[in-house]
Formats: sequence, structure tokens, C-alpha cells
Amino acid sequence: MEFKDYYQILGVAENADASAIKTSYRKLARKYHPDVSKEANAEQQFKEVGEAYTVLKDPEKRAEYDILRKQGSRRADGGFQSPPDWQSTHAGQRSHNQSSNADFSDFFDSIFGASGGGGFRQTDDFQRSASQRGRDIHHKIALFLEEAHLGCQRQLSLRVSEPDQNGFIRQRDKTLNVKIPAGVIQGQLIRLAGQGGAGIGDGKAGDLLLEIEFAPHPYFAVEGKNILLTLPITCWEAALGTSVEAPTLNGKVKLKIPKGATSGNKLRIKGKGLAGKAGEVSGDQIVTLQVSLPKSHSSKAEALYQQLSECESEFNPRHVFER
Repeated sequence: MEFKDYYQILGVAENADASAIKTSYRKLARKYHPDVSKEANAEQQFKEVGEAYTVLKDPEKRAEYDILRKQGSRRADGGFQSPPDWQSTHAGQRSHNQSSNADFSDFFDSIFGASGGGGFRQTDDFQRSASQRGRDIHHKIALFLEEAHLGCQRQLSLRVSEPDQNGFIRQRDKTLNVKIPAGVIQGQLIRLAGQGGAGIGDGKAGDLLLEIEFAPHPYFAVEGKNILLTLPITCWEAALGTSVEAPTLNGKVKLKIPKGATSGNKLRIKGKGLAGKAGEVSGDQIVTLQVSLPKSHSSKAEALYQQLSECESEFNPRHVFER
């Protein structure tokens, strides 16, 4: 088994008093707590700090550890050999902080008895001295435009850290049923209070921040609350003017194409964009016309085009290049 130098782990001298040991523990517990630490290996460091404090804060355990530390032998491979016929007076016992859910090292178990299952625990000292609000969890949620426009219910599965009934921080899957209000827009944040990371000590839980994203749509695009649509029309519809059906988020509507329309002309359908919140005006739908031609023509159609070219022989769309 690997030897654990509890004094080195807590960063205190061998003759450190109880106050110095507690002060160092509190500082390191804040530094390495997995819910707030950005340090590499924070969870493992937090466990080791808790284990070292469990031993050094207890006068009897500390005295026993000091004897073992001095009389035992450390091998070149990093292992440790207890003194001959050495047996802990604490073997098989469990203190307040050695519950069946504590997670201590093999070295600790060999001295003070097996500690049982996994996990790590916030000790009472840490809870009193390091109460802190839980972290906010940021989660992106992709919606279809129709869902954003009309509102919807979504079920989310998240992995969060929460304390169990014994005060141990555990990772668990959490399912939430979330109501998305009508009229949300790209990038909007929806805050769900208290649904984030667990608080430390008496600290409140953090919040869950849902960031709205829009899934790609087959023919709509979005600009703020306006819906953008490119609408193909025929050359004769453009020349003569007509009414055609245009899709919107609320279904199809009749759209009047003005006589002489060209590609790039924009038409506005009022109130057919994304819904507004209570008291807000809805967006519009901006339709960009695109004049389209068939890929092939019948001989009759070609004859009509020939007749048209003769009727409109004076029209030259390239006259701007002749200046």
C-alpha cells in the first residue's frame, strides 16, 4: 500500500496545533471542492485532504499515526510496511466522519479499519465554514421554429451533483419537464431557479440556464423575430402579377405578387413572424421573390418566347454596360 503523509497533504508541520490544522483544512477544502474547483484532480485532492484532517484532528488517531509514521518503513517503490506485530487500537471502529459512505485510502483502512463504500463527504467543519451557492448550469436546447413560435413542453435529462441524505456529493441523472413560452428567440436564456448545482453547506442551489437555439428549417430563416422566406415564382406570374400561396409558421396564406415583379423584390407579411411575448408585437415574415424558369420548354412555349422577344425587342436589361 502507498504511504500517506497527512502532514504534507495538509501542508502543516509535524508539531502543528489543532488550530493550524483546522485552518489549513478549511483553506484546502474550499480550494479543491469538486463543485467549485477548477484545479486538476480536484475530487481526488478533496478526498485526500478530508482523510488527512480526519486523522490529524483526532488526538488519539494522530498519536497512533505519528508512531506508525516513525516506526514503519517506506519502500523504494513507494509502498509502506507497518512495524512488526503492529495493530491499530482503532481497527474496526468508525468515528463520526467514518461512516459507511466515506471514501478513504487503503492506507487509512489498514490503520483504522475498512471505511466502506465510495463517494466523498462535506464534513461539518467545511459545511459551517464554506457555505456557498451552487454553480449555475448552462444547457443549450434546440427548438424547431414552430415550437419557438407556439411554445412547447420539453423533457430534459441532465447530470447534476447533489448531496445525499448523509451529506455526500453524488452525481445523478435528473429529468425535468420544462415549459418553453411562445415567442422565444435565438440566444435567449431561460432561467430555472434552484435547478442547477447543489449548494455547499447551507448555500442555495444554483440555477439552470437554458439557452435557446433554433434547429435548421427546410425553408425558413430567422432574423430577430422576423421570419425570412425565399419564394420562387414563374416568369409569367412576375410579369402579369397574381396571388399565390406562401407558407408561414401559422399555415399558408395568400400573397399578392405585384405586376412586373423581379427577383430580389421583398414583400412583408405583417404579424407572421415569431410570436411576441405578452404585450409585445409579433415579428413579420419577409418574403424575397425569386423568378424561376422551367429547365426545359415545349416547342409551343419556345414559339411564344420567340414571339415575346419580337414584341419586346427594344428592352435591353444590359444597357447599363453600354455607357
